[in-house]
Amino acid sequence: MTEKNTLLGAYKQTDYQVSGHGGRNIQVLKDALENVDGELESDMYGSGKIIEEFQYKMAHYLGKESAVFFPSGTMAQQIALRIWCDDKGVKKVAYHPLCHLEIHEQDGLKELHHIETVLLADKDRIIQLDDVVNMKEDIACLLLELPQREIGGQLPDYQTLEDISAYCRDHKIKLHLDGARLFEILPYYQKSATEVCGLFDSVYISVYKGIGGIAGAILAGGKDFTEKSKVWKRRHGGDLISLYPYIVSADYYFDQREDKMNQYYEDAKELAGFYNQCHAVSTTPNVPVSNMFHVHFDGAKEDIESVLISIYKATGIGLTGNIRGTKNKGCYYEVSMGDKYSAIPKESLKKVFQMLDEKLLKNHKQKRYDQ
Repeated sequence: MTEKNTLLGAYKQTDYQVSGHGGRNIQVLKDALENVDGELESDMYGSGKIIEEFQYKMAHYLGKESAVFFPSGTMAQQIALRIWCDDKGVKKVAYHPLCHLEIHEQDGLKELHHIETVLLADKDRIIQLDDVVNMKEDIACLLLELPQREIGGQLPDYQTLEDISAYCRDHKIKLHLDGARLFEILPYYQKSATEVCGLFDSVYISVYKGIGGIAGAILAGGKDFTEKSKVWKRRHGGDLISLYPYIVSADYYFDQREDKMNQYYEDAKELAGFYNQCHAVSTTPNVPVSNMFHVHFDGAKEDIESVLISIYKATGIGLTGNIRGTKNKGCYYEVSMGDKYSAIPKESLKKVFQMLDEKLLKNHKQKRYDQ
Protein backbone atom coordinates (compact mmCIF):
# COMPACT_ATOMS: atom_id res chain seq x y z
CA MET A 1 0.00 0.00 0.00
CA THR A 2 1.43 3.38 -1.00
CA GLU A 3 1.59 6.08 1.67
CA LYS A 4 -1.11 8.19 0.01
CA ASN A 5 -3.54 5.32 0.50
CA THR A 6 -2.77 5.02 4.22
CA LEU A 7 -4.52 7.10 6.85
CA LEU A 8 -1.38 9.11 7.57
CA GLY A 9 -0.69 9.60 3.88
CA ALA A 10 -4.23 10.79 3.19
CA TYR A 11 -4.04 13.07 6.25
CA LYS A 12 -0.86 14.70 4.98
CA GLN A 13 -2.56 15.43 1.65
CA THR A 14 -5.44 17.39 3.20
CA ASP A 15 -5.73 21.17 2.99
CA TYR A 16 -6.79 21.55 6.63
CA GLN A 17 -6.13 19.59 9.82
CA VAL A 18 -8.20 20.04 12.97
CA SER A 19 -5.45 19.37 15.53
CA GLY A 20 -2.29 21.11 16.61
CA HIS A 21 -0.36 24.06 15.27
CA GLY A 22 0.88 22.49 12.06
CA GLY A 23 3.73 20.27 10.95
CA ARG A 24 6.89 20.01 13.05
CA ASN A 25 9.20 21.34 10.36
CA ILE A 26 12.23 23.64 10.26
CA GLN A 27 9.99 26.68 9.77
CA VAL A 28 9.13 26.47 13.47
CA LEU A 29 12.71 27.47 14.29
CA LYS A 30 13.07 29.92 11.40
CA ASP A 31 10.04 31.89 12.59
CA ALA A 32 11.35 31.97 16.16
CA LEU A 33 14.79 33.20 15.07
CA GLU A 34 13.60 35.75 12.51
CA ASN A 35 13.86 38.81 14.77
CA VAL A 36 16.65 37.60 17.06
CA ASP A 37 19.90 39.59 17.00
CA GLY A 38 22.51 37.40 15.39
CA GLU A 39 25.16 38.86 17.69
CA LEU A 40 23.34 37.66 20.80
CA GLU A 41 25.61 35.29 22.69
CA SER A 42 24.42 31.73 23.13
CA ASP A 43 24.12 30.02 26.47
CA MET A 44 27.00 27.77 27.49
CA TYR A 45 26.62 24.73 29.73
CA GLY A 46 23.52 26.04 31.48
CA SER A 47 24.57 29.64 32.02
CA GLY A 48 24.36 32.90 30.12
CA LYS A 49 21.84 35.67 29.59
CA ILE A 50 19.64 33.83 27.10
CA ILE A 51 18.92 30.86 29.38
CA GLU A 52 18.93 32.75 32.68
CA GLU A 53 16.40 35.35 31.53
CA PHE A 54 14.02 32.68 30.25
CA GLN A 55 14.36 30.69 33.47
CA TYR A 56 13.57 33.81 35.50
CA LYS A 57 10.58 34.55 33.27
CA MET A 58 9.17 31.05 33.73
CA ALA A 59 9.79 31.04 37.50
CA HIS A 60 7.85 34.30 37.78
CA TYR A 61 5.00 32.99 35.62
CA LEU A 62 4.73 29.81 37.68
CA GLY A 63 5.03 31.64 41.00
CA LYS A 64 8.14 29.71 42.02
CA GLU A 65 11.41 30.96 43.48
CA SER A 66 13.55 29.48 40.73
CA ALA A 67 13.39 27.51 37.48
CA VAL A 68 15.79 25.45 35.36
CA PHE A 69 15.59 24.69 31.64
CA PHE A 70 16.01 21.01 30.72
CA PRO A 71 16.36 19.45 27.26
CA SER A 72 13.60 16.95 28.11
CA GLY A 73 10.75 16.43 30.54
CA THR A 74 11.81 12.83 31.06
CA MET A 75 15.09 14.02 32.50
CA ALA A 76 13.49 16.81 34.54
CA GLN A 77 10.89 14.65 36.24
CA GLN A 78 13.19 11.77 37.13
CA ILE A 79 15.54 14.28 38.72
CA ALA A 80 12.72 15.98 40.65
CA LEU A 81 11.61 12.69 42.18
CA ARG A 82 15.22 11.70 42.95
CA ILE A 83 15.77 14.94 44.86
CA TRP A 84 12.65 14.50 46.98
CA CYS A 85 13.56 10.87 47.71
CA ASP A 86 17.08 11.81 48.75
CA ASP A 87 15.83 14.65 50.97
CA LYS A 88 13.48 12.35 52.88
CA GLY A 89 15.64 9.25 52.77
CA VAL A 90 12.77 7.23 51.32
CA LYS A 91 13.23 5.76 47.85
CA LYS A 92 9.55 5.45 47.02
CA VAL A 93 7.09 7.66 45.09
CA ALA A 94 3.46 7.36 44.01
CA TYR A 95 1.68 8.21 40.79
CA HIS A 96 -1.07 7.10 38.40
CA PRO A 97 -0.73 3.68 36.67
CA LEU A 98 -0.62 5.45 33.28
CA CYS A 99 1.92 8.05 34.35
CA HIS A 100 4.50 8.86 31.65
CA LEU A 101 7.30 7.61 33.92
CA GLU A 102 5.56 4.26 34.25
CA ILE A 103 4.68 3.48 30.65
CA HIS A 104 6.93 5.54 28.35
CA GLU A 105 10.38 5.73 29.94
CA GLN A 106 11.67 2.13 29.93
CA ASP A 107 11.69 2.08 33.76
CA GLY A 108 14.24 4.88 33.85
CA LEU A 109 13.23 5.97 37.35
CA LYS A 110 13.74 2.45 38.67
CA GLU A 111 16.86 1.52 36.69
CA LEU A 112 18.74 4.81 36.99
CA HIS A 113 17.63 5.94 40.43
CA HIS A 114 16.48 2.70 42.11
CA ILE A 115 13.22 4.32 43.18
CA GLU A 116 10.20 2.14 43.90
CA THR A 117 6.77 3.21 42.70
CA VAL A 118 3.30 2.97 44.17
CA LEU A 119 0.47 3.02 41.62
CA LEU A 120 -2.63 4.89 42.78
CA ALA A 121 -6.19 4.62 41.40
CA ASP A 122 -7.54 2.44 38.60
CA LYS A 123 -6.18 2.95 35.10
CA ASP A 124 -9.38 4.49 33.77
CA ARG A 125 -9.86 7.20 36.41
CA ILE A 126 -7.93 10.02 38.01
CA ILE A 127 -6.37 9.99 41.47
CA GLN A 128 -8.74 11.12 44.23
CA LEU A 129 -8.09 12.15 47.83
CA ASP A 130 -9.17 8.75 49.17
CA ASP A 131 -6.47 7.06 47.09
CA VAL A 132 -3.84 9.18 48.81
CA VAL A 133 -5.31 8.94 52.31
CA ASN A 134 -5.66 5.13 52.11
CA MET A 135 -2.14 4.58 50.83
CA LYS A 136 -0.27 2.17 53.12
CA GLU A 137 3.29 2.85 51.95
CA ASP A 138 5.55 5.61 53.20
CA ILE A 139 6.50 7.73 50.17
CA ALA A 140 8.72 10.72 49.59
CA CYS A 141 6.66 12.28 46.82
CA LEU A 142 3.31 12.08 45.06
CA LEU A 143 3.19 13.00 41.38
CA LEU A 144 -0.04 14.31 39.86
CA GLU A 145 -0.39 14.69 36.10
CA LEU A 146 -2.74 17.50 35.06
CA PRO A 147 -4.45 16.63 32.80
CA GLN A 148 -4.18 12.81 32.82
CA ARG A 149 -3.32 12.36 29.16
CA GLU A 150 -3.70 8.61 28.68
CA ILE A 151 -7.36 8.68 29.79
CA GLY A 152 -8.39 11.56 27.57
CA GLY A 153 -7.05 14.50 29.54
CA GLN A 154 -9.29 14.14 32.56
CA LEU A 155 -8.88 16.43 35.58
CA PRO A 156 -9.86 16.36 39.25
CA ASP A 157 -11.94 19.27 40.48
CA TYR A 158 -9.96 22.09 42.05
CA GLN A 159 -11.18 21.35 45.57
CA THR A 160 -9.71 17.85 45.26
CA LEU A 161 -6.35 19.35 44.31
CA GLU A 162 -6.45 21.63 47.32
CA ASP A 163 -7.38 18.74 49.62
CA ILE A 164 -4.60 16.50 48.29
CA SER A 165 -2.09 19.34 48.61
CA ALA A 166 -3.09 20.01 52.21
CA TYR A 167 -2.93 16.32 53.10
CA CYS A 168 0.54 15.95 51.61
CA ARG A 169 1.87 18.95 53.47
CA ASP A 170 0.38 17.73 56.75
CA HIS A 171 2.00 14.32 56.25
CA LYS A 172 5.39 15.55 54.99
CA ILE A 173 4.86 14.20 51.47
CA LYS A 174 6.24 16.33 48.64
CA LEU A 175 3.77 17.02 45.82
CA HIS A 176 5.13 17.24 42.28
CA LEU A 177 3.17 18.49 39.27
CA ASP A 178 3.55 16.83 35.90
CA GLY A 179 2.31 19.96 34.17
CA ALA A 180 3.31 19.04 30.63
CA ARG A 181 -0.01 20.62 29.63
CA LEU A 182 -0.35 23.09 32.50
CA PHE A 183 -1.08 26.06 30.24
CA GLU A 184 -3.96 24.20 28.64
CA ILE A 185 -5.87 23.48 31.90
CA LEU A 186 -5.89 27.02 33.29
CA PRO A 187 -9.04 28.10 31.38
CA TYR A 188 -11.03 25.20 32.87
CA TYR A 189 -9.91 25.86 36.43
CA GLN A 190 -10.19 29.62 35.94
CA LYS A 191 -6.94 29.92 37.87
CA SER A 192 -3.54 31.42 37.15
CA ALA A 193 -0.45 29.27 36.77
CA THR A 194 0.79 30.74 40.05
CA GLU A 195 -2.36 29.63 41.87
CA VAL A 196 -2.22 26.06 40.57
CA CYS A 197 1.53 25.72 41.08
CA GLY A 198 1.21 27.09 44.60
CA LEU A 199 -0.34 23.74 45.58
CA PHE A 200 2.83 21.88 44.55
CA ASP A 201 6.39 21.73 45.85
CA SER A 202 7.87 21.27 42.39
CA VAL A 203 6.53 21.76 38.87
CA TYR A 204 7.48 20.50 35.43
CA ILE A 205 6.11 22.10 32.27
CA SER A 206 6.67 21.26 28.63
CA VAL A 207 7.63 24.04 26.23
CA TYR A 208 6.76 22.13 23.06
CA LYS A 209 3.29 20.64 23.57
CA GLY A 210 0.62 23.35 23.72
CA ILE A 211 3.21 26.09 23.39
CA GLY A 212 4.71 24.56 20.25
CA GLY A 213 8.45 25.09 20.76
CA ILE A 214 11.00 22.65 19.41
CA ALA A 215 11.72 20.68 22.58
CA GLY A 216 12.54 21.16 26.23
CA ALA A 217 11.09 21.57 29.67
CA ILE A 218 11.13 23.77 32.75
CA LEU A 219 11.54 22.43 36.27
CA ALA A 220 10.59 24.93 38.96
CA GLY A 221 10.51 25.08 42.74
CA GLY A 222 12.47 26.52 45.66
CA LYS A 223 16.04 27.70 45.19
CA ASP A 224 17.53 24.77 47.12
CA PHE A 225 15.55 22.32 44.97
CA THR A 226 16.57 23.87 41.65
CA GLU A 227 20.24 24.11 42.64
CA LYS A 228 20.19 20.38 43.33
CA SER A 229 18.45 19.82 40.00
CA LYS A 230 21.32 21.57 38.19
CA VAL A 231 23.79 19.10 39.66
CA TRP A 232 21.65 16.20 38.51
CA LYS A 233 21.18 17.77 35.08
CA ARG A 234 24.96 17.77 34.67
CA ARG A 235 25.11 14.15 35.82
CA HIS A 236 22.45 13.21 33.25
CA GLY A 237 24.34 14.94 30.44
CA GLY A 238 21.66 17.62 30.15
CA ASP A 239 24.05 20.56 30.11
CA LEU A 240 24.66 20.66 26.38
CA ILE A 241 27.16 23.28 25.35
CA SER A 242 24.24 25.33 24.02
CA LEU A 243 20.46 24.96 24.26
CA TYR A 244 19.54 28.28 22.67
CA PRO A 245 17.51 26.92 19.70
CA TYR A 246 15.15 25.29 22.21
CA ILE A 247 15.10 28.32 24.51
CA VAL A 248 14.56 30.91 21.77
CA SER A 249 11.71 28.89 20.26
CA ALA A 250 10.16 28.26 23.68
CA ASP A 251 10.26 31.95 24.56
CA TYR A 252 8.89 33.01 21.18
CA TYR A 253 5.96 30.59 21.11
CA PHE A 254 5.14 31.15 24.77
CA ASP A 255 4.59 34.82 23.93
CA GLN A 256 2.63 33.87 20.80
CA ARG A 257 0.30 31.29 22.38
CA GLU A 258 0.00 31.72 26.13
CA ASP A 259 -3.02 34.00 25.63
CA LYS A 260 -4.65 31.58 23.16
CA MET A 261 -5.24 28.73 25.60
CA ASN A 262 -8.81 29.76 26.29
CA GLN A 263 -9.56 29.71 22.57
CA TYR A 264 -8.07 26.23 22.22
CA TYR A 265 -10.24 25.10 25.15
CA GLU A 266 -13.42 26.53 23.58
CA ASP A 267 -12.49 24.96 20.23
CA ALA A 268 -12.03 21.58 21.92
CA LYS A 269 -15.52 21.75 23.42
CA GLU A 270 -17.01 22.69 20.05
CA LEU A 271 -15.19 19.91 18.19
CA ALA A 272 -16.11 17.29 20.81
CA GLY A 273 -19.73 18.34 20.36
CA PHE A 274 -19.48 17.58 16.64
CA TYR A 275 -18.03 14.14 17.34
CA ASN A 276 -20.63 13.26 19.95
CA GLN A 277 -23.44 13.90 17.46
CA CYS A 278 -22.14 11.11 15.23
CA HIS A 279 -23.29 7.51 15.30
CA ALA A 280 -21.13 5.16 17.41
CA VAL A 281 -18.68 7.91 18.38
CA SER A 282 -17.97 9.31 21.83
CA THR A 283 -15.34 11.50 23.43
CA THR A 284 -13.49 11.23 26.72
CA PRO A 285 -14.22 13.44 28.53
CA ASN A 286 -17.68 13.98 27.07
CA VAL A 287 -17.07 17.71 27.50
CA PRO A 288 -13.31 18.44 27.37
CA VAL A 289 -11.62 20.12 30.33
CA SER A 290 -8.59 21.28 28.37
CA ASN A 291 -7.56 21.56 24.73
CA MET A 292 -7.29 17.76 24.43
CA PHE A 293 -9.61 14.76 24.45
CA HIS A 294 -9.89 11.23 23.07
CA VAL A 295 -12.27 10.18 20.30
CA HIS A 296 -13.62 6.60 20.58
CA PHE A 297 -15.25 4.62 17.78
CA ASP A 298 -17.42 1.54 18.12
CA GLY A 299 -15.81 -0.08 15.11
CA ALA A 300 -12.67 -1.88 13.99
CA LYS A 301 -9.56 0.20 13.35
CA GLU A 302 -9.34 -0.83 9.69
CA ASP A 303 -12.98 0.07 9.04
CA ILE A 304 -12.68 3.50 10.65
CA GLU A 305 -9.46 4.23 8.76
CA SER A 306 -11.24 3.46 5.49
CA VAL A 307 -14.09 5.82 6.40
CA LEU A 308 -11.73 8.63 7.37
CA ILE A 309 -9.60 8.28 4.24
CA SER A 310 -12.69 8.63 2.04
CA ILE A 311 -13.76 11.74 3.96
CA TYR A 312 -10.31 13.30 3.71
CA LYS A 313 -10.25 12.82 -0.06
CA ALA A 314 -13.77 14.21 -0.46
CA THR A 315 -13.42 17.26 1.79
CA GLY A 316 -9.72 18.08 2.08
CA ILE A 317 -10.07 18.14 5.88
CA GLY A 318 -8.06 15.79 8.09
CA LEU A 319 -9.19 14.65 11.53
CA THR A 320 -6.22 12.47 12.49
CA GLY A 321 -3.28 10.64 10.97
CA ASN A 322 -3.16 7.88 13.56
CA ILE A 323 -5.67 5.51 15.17
CA ARG A 324 -5.06 2.97 17.94
CA GLY A 325 -7.02 -0.23 18.30
CA THR A 326 -8.49 -1.29 21.65
CA LYS A 327 -9.03 -4.68 23.28
CA ASN A 328 -12.80 -4.48 22.82
CA LYS A 329 -12.40 -4.26 19.01
CA GLY A 330 -12.99 -0.53 18.99
CA CYS A 331 -10.43 2.20 18.31
CA TYR A 332 -9.58 5.72 19.35
CA TYR A 333 -7.27 8.67 18.79
CA GLU A 334 -6.17 11.80 20.59
CA VAL A 335 -7.07 15.35 19.63
CA SER A 336 -5.09 18.38 20.79
CA MET A 337 -6.38 21.75 19.67
CA GLY A 338 -4.08 24.50 18.43
CA ASP A 339 -3.84 27.19 15.77
CA LYS A 340 -4.94 25.01 12.84
CA TYR A 341 -8.59 24.64 13.84
CA SER A 342 -9.59 28.29 13.46
CA ALA A 343 -8.57 28.27 9.77
CA ILE A 344 -11.17 25.66 8.79
CA PRO A 345 -14.41 27.02 7.27
CA LYS A 346 -17.23 26.05 9.63
CA GLU A 347 -19.58 24.89 6.87
CA SER A 348 -16.88 22.61 5.51
CA LEU A 349 -16.29 21.22 8.98
CA LYS A 350 -19.98 20.52 9.48
CA LYS A 351 -19.99 18.66 6.17
CA VAL A 352 -17.17 16.44 7.45
CA PHE A 353 -19.18 15.37 10.47
CA GLN A 354 -22.34 14.90 8.47
CA MET A 355 -20.42 12.52 6.19
CA LEU A 356 -18.84 10.79 9.18
CA ASP A 357 -22.22 10.19 10.78
CA GLU A 358 -23.75 8.89 7.55
CA LYS A 359 -20.86 6.54 6.76
CA LEU A 360 -20.69 5.11 10.27
CA LEU A 361 -24.44 4.55 10.33
CA LYS A 362 -24.27 2.85 6.94
CA ASN A 363 -21.44 0.60 8.15
CA HIS A 364 -23.42 -0.32 11.25
CA LYS A 365 -26.51 -1.25 9.23
CA GLN A 366 -24.41 -3.29 6.80
CA LYS A 367 -22.84 -5.26 9.66
CA ARG A 368 -26.24 -6.01 11.15
CA TYR A 369 -27.46 -7.15 7.74
CA ASP A 370 -24.40 -9.40 7.28
CA GLN A 371 -25.05 -11.03 10.63
